[in-house]
Formats: sequence, structure tokens, C-alpha cells
Amino acid sequence: MRLLVALVLCLVASPALAQFWGHYANARFGYEIDVPPGFVGQGESDNGDGQLYYNLGSQQGLAVWGGHLLDSFEQEVADRLAHASAENWGISYQASTPHWASFSGQRDHRIFYQRMIALCDDTSYAAFRLEHNIGDLAQMQTVVEGLVRSFRPSDC
Repeated sequence: MRLLVALVLCLVASPALAQFWGHYANARFGYEIDVPPGFVGQGESDNGDGQLYYNLGSQQGLAVWGGHLLDSFEQEVADRLAHASAENWGISYQASTPHWASFSGQRDHRIFYQRMIALCDDTSYAAFRLEHNIGDLAQMQTVVEGLVRSFRPSDC
């Protein structure tokens, strides 16, 4: 009987096990993030600041990168928000602290969510930006939660 129960549990769990998240760690800036299932990396950028991931079948993109602060973390966040607005994204959400910021917006049928974190050296930051179709909003909520939960500095 135990064997039968174990076999049934293995069969039920197999699809879930195939949905493991990947992981990306950036050595240049010292941050890490988990990568959702179905997102394929395009290789680290030539300057080593991050990577792009695509889920082509669902028209979803994830960009992760690090950068040096030219002024303060708060100013970098303000500059990124201004840039998104200048690209005609309607900003619908924003929240921030001195150590992290999140904002999102919509343009036509596309939605983006961006999160930025201050890194341990106080002279750099890391960010991710997830972009997807508006029809995927409900299913992407858990993806955003997983990204936010796993996104952190690694060199503190």
C-alpha cells in the first residue's frame, strides 16, 4: 500500500518539480535573483552588469542589471521613473524606502514592474524589470512576488 501511495505522489508531483526556478548571481555588482521557469537567459552582457531573459511563447521579458550611482539611490529611482514616464508608460504604482524602490506602469497592452535595491557598497544599485502583456497580469503576480523575495545583495 505504501508503494502505491508513493507512486501516486510521485506522479502528481512530477509536473510541479519541472517548474523549478533558476538562479542568477552577478559577480560584478554583487546581487542575486531567482529566475522564473520558462525564462531563457540570453547570456551575461559584455560589461558584466546583468542579463536578459525571455519567455518567448508568452511574450514576457525580464532584465536584471546593476549600475553605479551618479548621485544618490533616491535620485536614481527618480531618474528611472522620469525615464519610464518619458517613454509614455502610465505609472500606476510606486513605493520606496532608502534601500529599495518598486514601481509599475502600463502602456497599451503591456505592463512592467521594476524593482531597484541599493547595494552594500552604497555606491551602486541593482534592478530588475519584468514586462508582459496585460492579459497575463493575474498569473504574473506570483512571479513578481518570487522575484521580489529572491532579489538581494550578495556581498554584504
